[in-house]
Amino acid sequence: MQYMKEQAEARSGVGSEEAHNVAHLYEKVGEPAFRELSRVFYDKVYGDEEWFKDIFKGKDKESAIQNQCEFFMQRMGGPSLYTDRKGNHTLISRHKGWRVDPPAAERWLVLMQQSLDEVQSIDAESKEQMSKFFKYTAHLLVASKEVMKKKKDEQPAEVQPSGKDIILEGPS
Repeated sequence: MQYMKEQAEARSGVGSEEAHNVAHLYEKVGEPAFRELSRVFYDKVYGDEEWFKDIFKGKDKESAIQNQCEFFMQRMGGPSLYTDRKGNHTLISRHKGWRVDPPAAERWLVLMQQSLDEVQSIDAESKEQMSKFFKYTAHLLVASKEVMKKKKDEQPAEVQPSGKDIILEGPS
């Protein structure tokens, strides 16, 4: 996990501790802003270039909006709606079967930044802190995929890493 954190910090330019300083944002920003952010983001995703939009095929838009919104709210100090509904799985294990590579992460970040810029109900300071969290987390997911691929390539076909042993948490 240390290697992945180091990679995320190097690639994002954001330290782990700084990235995870978001536990107060739910109270500051409020649920409607998180819902709007997720809706604006997925409107962009489902209208984006085919290669990127295809990453999300097989997932209906409303479920994607709900999942992202509830995850963000919970991670940023809100109610535990996400884990109450989906269980206590890590972000890394949730993205196991998805394309998570540098181009996809960068495109995700561009669309999320555009979405943040459009949501007027989120103040500039909160947007900046959320952006740091998103950058760090996107690059952590990329690093985790690289580690899992390397482990998979090094193991016999019958033994595969699950991704569930990698926990995405902020510093204690």
